[in-house]
Amino acid sequence: MIKKNTFNFLFTIFIIVAVIAMSSCRKDFGTTPSLGNLAFSKDTVFLDTIFTNIGSSTYNLKVYNKTNNAITIPSIQFANGTGSNYRMSVDGIPGKSFQNIDILAKDSIYIFIETTIDINTVSDPLYTDKILFDSGTNEQHVDLVTLVQDANFIYPGKDPITMKIDSLTLDGQPTTIKGRFLKDSELTFTKDKPYVIYGYAAIPANKTATIEAGTKLYFHNNSGLIVDRKASLKVNGTLNEQVIFEGDRLEHRFSNVPGQWGTIWMRAGSLNNEINYATIKNGIIGVLVDSIGTPTTPTLHIRNSQVHNHSNYGILGRETNIKGENLIVGNAGQASLACTIGGTYNFTHATFANFWSNGTRQLPAVLVNNFFTYTNSSNQEVTETRDLHAANFTNCIIGGNNNIEFLLDKVDGSQFNYSLKNCMIQFNDVNNRFNSIPELDFNDNTHYSSIILNGQLHFKNTANNQFNIGQNNEGINKALNSAALLFPLDILGKDRSSTPDIGAYQHVTFQ
Repeated sequence: MIKKNTFNFLFTIFIIVAVIAMSSCRKDFGTTPSLGNLAFSKDTVFLDTIFTNIGSSTYNLKVYNKTNNAITIPSIQFANGTGSNYRMSVDGIPGKSFQNIDILAKDSIYIFIETTIDINTVSDPLYTDKILFDSGTNEQHVDLVTLVQDANFIYPGKDPITMKIDSLTLDGQPTTIKGRFLKDSELTFTKDKPYVIYGYAAIPANKTATIEAGTKLYFHNNSGLIVDRKASLKVNGTLNEQVIFEGDRLEHRFSNVPGQWGTIWMRAGSLNNEINYATIKNGIIGVLVDSIGTPTTPTLHIRNSQVHNHSNYGILGRETNIKGENLIVGNAGQASLACTIGGTYNFTHATFANFWSNGTRQLPAVLVNNFFTYTNSSNQEVTETRDLHAANFTNCIIGGNNNIEFLLDKVDGSQFNYSLKNCMIQFNDVNNRFNSIPELDFNDNTHYSSIILNGQLHFKNTANNQFNIGQNNEGINKALNSAALLFPLDILGKDRSSTPDIGAYQHVTFQ
């Protein structure tokens, strides 16, 4: 038998549960209609630039009710109606038209917007619309703006049955690299429209790809350019019309994000590659040069160019021959320039500056070595050396935000030839770790001459890879004149023939 007190307690619990249940089945606050006094986090949502038929990023808009009463917005919709090229979701619900949206007093809601536009369906590449809140005299709106670009798209092939994306076959062996070889009709890149590349576009053997001045190439994630054996790449930019290599995310917030695409890979056996007046940025490795080449003929000749903001290396050479003048190799997650496994390297009026700020960097701005290691079939680590025919740096700046920004790493067993003339080198050996390494004796006049050690660099903006030098740079008028006369104009076309400065730039007075 249930006691009276127990019955009363259970009855009270039942009443409370019933009240909660009923209240949960109805709107738990009263609202008033919106009277045109909404506030917004922005009055215009710029969806930046997109390529035709490629979806944008998702952008957000916050809508505030700053009144003391809960309100109902009668309608939220696009001015272009259901035919709008924009899409939105209101508090997580997708659609193009919404009715009776509630906002509590002093509260807000989120609207997320994105778009995909076929440029052939719009009359103006600057596509606009509005999000309308309510109508009539209470109507408010937020503008939407997107610039859509037409482009040439290069995609890898796809199996029509399995829909599997094709992978490249290199040296007769299948690989896991998604991509395809370019057709003869695709070997000339022009500035008429930008190029968007998915996967790796490969230049076939015995073919030359030419990239004309002003051309822009945008690479999707895990994409890049491969120069196969006996193939060549010619990048023919000019001072006023540079060639651009970067990722395909055009939104402003991606303008300085490293690792968005792969690399320009010059495979073993590629030859006579030339890059002039190019900007290569935001990849994993800017340029990877694997071709052995010869001591006399460069596999890559790169001039008047900038390579910066790569998650691993700016330029990585492996037993190859690279020649560079008026060159800037900036921030990178490991080394700006790595000349590895021997080879031949000649740089004049170059700036190697690494002020990487996206994590800890283990390598210096410039690394030179003559060996590689691998594990053999007996699970033993083996080190092999290759001849370093030359590592010559003349009128170069080598610096960054680490104490040691230049390192010669030699293993006995092969040639190790190097020379640095009229260079600024950042090498602050605070713990004397390198005292016993003869290759790093900067008082050795056989290999080092007119070196400025740990001098003031005075760059314009290292975070943005702007390595113009200012009036306080200690390399002003300290370059070797005979070398400067071979390259009388700096990377910006400024005359350096009479009073040459060290590095790729002649100095300016910063405002």
